[in-house]
Amino acid sequence: MTNRRDFLKISSLASASFFMPRFLGNAVFDPANANGKKLIVIQLSGGNDGLNTLVPFEDDVYYNGRPGIGIAKEETLRISDFQGFNPAMEEMRDIFLNGEMCVLNSVGYPNPDRSHFRSMDIWHTGSNSDEYWNSGWLGRYLDHSCEGCAKPHEVLEIDGGLSLSMKGEEATGLALTNPKLLYNNTRNPWLDALSNQHNHSDDDLDFLYKNITESKNSAEYIHEQSKIYSSKQEYPANGFGRNLKLIAELICSGIDTSVFYVSLPGFDTHVRQTPQHKRLLTTYSQGVGALVKDLRKKGMLDNTLIMTFSEFGRRVKQNASGGTDHGKGNNVYLIGGKLKKQGIFNEAPDLAALDKGDVKWKIDFRTVYADLLKNWLGADDKAILKRSFKPLGIV
Repeated sequence: MTNRRDFLKISSLASASFFMPRFLGNAVFDPANANGKKLIVIQLSGGNDGLNTLVPFEDDVYYNGRPGIGIAKEETLRISDFQGFNPAMEEMRDIFLNGEMCVLNSVGYPNPDRSHFRSMDIWHTGSNSDEYWNSGWLGRYLDHSCEGCAKPHEVLEIDGGLSLSMKGEEATGLALTNPKLLYNNTRNPWLDALSNQHNHSDDDLDFLYKNITESKNSAEYIHEQSKIYSSKQEYPANGFGRNLKLIAELICSGIDTSVFYVSLPGFDTHVRQTPQHKRLLTTYSQGVGALVKDLRKKGMLDNTLIMTFSEFGRRVKQNASGGTDHGKGNNVYLIGGKLKKQGIFNEAPDLAALDKGDVKWKIDFRTVYADLLKNWLGADDKAILKRSFKPLGIV
């Protein structure tokens, strides 16, 4: 007989390792699902310095504020007469010049918050800065993708834990780093024994055991899909590169997944920013460059959209430690083979008109979400975002 201690033990294991939404169990690849389109969200955690990522090399305010860490004009990888990528980002520059990128300047939200945790919560949930929501925008996408029936889509986070953005009001996405490990974890004899002895006398336990049984089927499905395609593309030999390679392999396998989510941490560059930021941007640019090449070769780039964001930018002036402190407005990058608008979407930030030393926001990030939800994934953006935002028309 299962007691409360068993219940708590198995609940903890399920939530930490392989608790999955019910609709994944019998998933069959259908290219009609979500118009066959894939969304990859890349989170640069810590507050990426947008001004040293996409450099305003013709702005004297930028160089006056950053005498020790500014990127020299002659070193920038120019994409316009005013802005150029950091020299560590050759792959990103190539993607831009190939017409597969749209750059959004000065993205943020009203009444911005410089706290990592609060600002990330706002980006994850899509709330106003004075609202506190417990569900994320991609989790709610899952909630609304097929209300009242077995949902046709799924969302996967390539990580050891699930971010708030992936947690809905009714359903949640799935976090994993290794399909085989996930499969092995669900083949636990102890779990089988508990399932077999369950007498269906408790509604909470009924729900838990049902999800355990279905999660085993789901893990098997994901594991089998992961064996279909093995990429020959060379990716960077680091965790970010391995995560992007797994995403490419799953997409090219035909897996029935609409959204993939991955993070690159380390962007809180308060001290000695230059070497740390160069290393991070090299990791990011090389990883995304390999991913785009992989998807392009397999004919999947037209059906894939990649969005990169960070919770905020950095202050215009460098600090006394050779770094930068928390700011406000920042860049968002959209990459794909079928963008309706390519290039630089809006003007560079005006560094002569700052918000208490920070880049002012000009584009509400939720208008980007509305575009992705409505025009890319074919979802009800108003229901998911809980209000109306005018899509940007980039996709």
